[in-house]
Amino acid sequence: MMQSLMIAAERLAVALRAENDALARLDLSAAAELAAPKRQASDAFAAAYAAARGSGARVEPAARADAEAVATRLRDLSAENRRLLERAIDLQSRVIETIAGAARPVGPGTYGERGGVREGRGGRVSLGTRA
Repeated sequence: MMQSLMIAAERLAVALRAENDALARLDLSAAAELAAPKRQASDAFAAAYAAARGSGARVEPAARADAEAVATRLRDLSAENRRLLERAIDLQSRVIETIAGAARPVGPGTYGERGGVREGRGGRVSLGTRA
C-alpha cells in the first residue's frame, strides 16, 4: 500500500516540476498542456493516500526517510507552483488590461478632414501573440 503511495507521490512531483519549469519560462501554452497530467497525478496521489490511510498502512522505519523526503519535495514543489501560477495570472491580467486599454476609444472623438466626427482614436492597433 505504501509503495503505491510513493509511486503516486513521485508521479505528482514529476508533473509539478514540469509545470513549474514551463511557468518559470513563462511558456503558458506548455503549462496549460501540462494541467491535465498534473490533475491526473494529483487525483492518483489523493486516491493512493486515501487507500493507505483507510487500510491503516504505516511507513516502515527503513522507508521513513524516503517518505519524509518525498513529502518535503511535494510541499516545496506545490508552494513554488502556487507562486508561479499567481505570477502567470498577474501577468495575463496586465496583458489583458493593456489590450483592453489600447482597444478602447479615447474621449468623445475629433473632427475629420471633411468636418465629420471621428470616434475615439482612429489609429491602427497591432497585437502580437508570442511572448
